[in-house]
Amino acid sequence: MTAKPTYEKPPYEELVRDHGIRVWRVCRAILGPADADDAWSETFLAGLRAYPNLPTDADHGAWLATIAYRKAIDAVRARQRRATPTADIETGPHSAGLQPAESTLGRPGAGPDEDLVDAVRSLPDKQRLAVTLHYLADLPYAQVAAEVGGTPDAARRAASDGLRTLRKRLANPTSGGPR
Repeated sequence: MTAKPTYEKPPYEELVRDHGIRVWRVCRAILGPADADDAWSETFLAGLRAYPNLPTDADHGAWLATIAYRKAIDAVRARQRRATPTADIETGPHSAGLQPAESTLGRPGAGPDEDLVDAVRSLPDKQRLAVTLHYLADLPYAQVAAEVGGTPDAARRAASDGLRTLRKRLANPTSGGPR
């Protein structure tokens, strides 16, 4: 007679240790290095509050990556709502937000990690989220589609297009640049 296996949740500190890097990568890919630390902290605080109700057989890494993604999106939305003080009011086509954000891609002295983060952040929203959730958070395409919207095939296509764009930009950083 074999004993029925019992599943116990690991201590929460163990989840932080095992999945902290993955959560930080998701936050950094979506927010950049300046806001990633705050989103990382908020992810684990939210996770700590919800952990007692998490089923024992849940995928802890995917669960934390989903929380991180949602916290990062909340931070992006909050950033968009904030007023940006400026000394001068610009007029013309660039004042409508058509000017691409400044990038370190290809900048002398920028490390390969910074170039990669910059290149990921310069992808269109759907591609950036699909690449981040699938390749950095290890979520399956079905879950990526549930978070981003659309079908798993569309999520796979967006991730593929994002990777192709990243390869081009990182192979020749002066030709692409952020869009």
